[in-house]
Amino acid sequence: MSSPPTTRRAWAAVAVVCAALFLLGLDFTVLNVAVPGLRADLGPTLAETQWIVDGYALALGGCVLAGGALGDRYGRRRAFLAGLALCGAASAAGALGTGPAQLVAARCGMGLGAALFMPATLSTVVHVLREPAARKRAIGIWAAVAGVGAVFGPVAGGLLVDRYGWQSAFWLNVPVIAVIGAAALVAVPESRAPEARPLDRPGALLSCAGLLVLVWGVIEAPGRGWTGPAVLTAFAIAVLLLAAFVRRQLRCAAPMVPVRLLRGGPVWPATTTLALMSFAMFGAMFLLTLYLQQVRGLSAWQAGLRMVPLSLGLAVGALLGPLLARPLGARVPSAGGLLLIAAGFVQLGWLAADSGDGRVLLFEALAGLGAGLLAPVATEVVMSAVPVGAAGVGSALNDATRQVGSTLGVAVLGSVLATSLTGAAPGDPAAFTDGLAAAAVVGGAVALLGAALAWTRLPGRRTAASAVIDTLNTPS
Repeated sequence: MSSPPTTRRAWAAVAVVCAALFLLGLDFTVLNVAVPGLRADLGPTLAETQWIVDGYALALGGCVLAGGALGDRYGRRRAFLAGLALCGAASAAGALGTGPAQLVAARCGMGLGAALFMPATLSTVVHVLREPAARKRAIGIWAAVAGVGAVFGPVAGGLLVDRYGWQSAFWLNVPVIAVIGAAALVAVPESRAPEARPLDRPGALLSCAGLLVLVWGVIEAPGRGWTGPAVLTAFAIAVLLLAAFVRRQLRCAAPMVPVRLLRGGPVWPATTTLALMSFAMFGAMFLLTLYLQQVRGLSAWQAGLRMVPLSLGLAVGALLGPLLARPLGARVPSAGGLLLIAAGFVQLGWLAADSGDGRVLLFEALAGLGAGLLAPVATEVVMSAVPVGAAGVGSALNDATRQVGSTLGVAVLGSVLATSLTGAAPGDPAAFTDGLAAAAVVGGAVALLGAALAWTRLPGRRTAASAVIDTLNTPS
């Protein structure tokens, strides 16, 4: 494994990988505003449209754990560049697509590329910045960028699609990826696991298959019904595959995931709180976007602009979280952040058809600040407990749980809203706000559950230090 670079080059590397992370977040939501034009041009069915939008999340969520392991084994910069190249090529194919099948394949290819480069972003941050205070600052920036990209997707998409058509949502990636890739060749050093252990191919296949089936079931559940045969079968198969993956990791001589990460410690509560935060935040963003467009009658671009203050809350929280964690440990900012998200859901539940922007902005301030407080602190807990040689897998664990959580949040809260709209007249604002209130109760309860988990299982200051020392002193 190479030595860490100088401070100036280290921060240049952080800037490059964060730029890629911003683009990844943008790709999650940028296509949403392009759907009307895309459907008018290509005429996809509703199911095909759903998979054009969701294919990205499916491939990313299903393959990110294997992507992290490949980066640790063969080189994180190499995985970063390969993922960028694949994402750029798939984006160009999507822009040139002439039918729904091509666009679904392109979005899945983009997600597969993101699954390769996303773990390399955080593992590169950990590699280039070994000094704890600098690393915590960089993880705070990383966590803020991860959320801000998704918030800006509708804004950027609205501006581009209005002027250049739905293809611009794909073309956007190509020049940006070219610039990021060139910068990475100069600024990002190569790193890999210090011991070149063989890749656990059966473990990688089991993790990919289990996560792919799980994410497929979550995406399909709102349309097919959560108790529909296909969805229940998918969940059962996912449980069996992921259980087989865990069993293999516990018995394999060279596991893809270090065995002790699966046996207690701070990793599982930290990743779980991140998943619950992602559930609440992405579900809330989905609900709020629908409210602004369908009840308030705003355009996609106008709705996107009203989401921008959320990114400011995320940025402020991401700066404050590590500062609070220094004297108080991970427990206080993490639990406090989730309580703020729960308070934000109270504001969301009180929205009416004639509500102005004040309550929307209050929700964004509370929820954005809360998510910003939690994300870098819980991420630091995960990465501090992972051996440096397995930083890619640690990053992928962090990423996979967040992706599954965000997909579940949109699916579950969207289903609660849809249930309330069943039988109501199309466009009935009262029925929509009733459904919004019911979904806000569910989202707030999930945030409170996460706060309880963070308070009881995440480390305080002394425990956090002891956990890190014990981890570093424990042989791999």
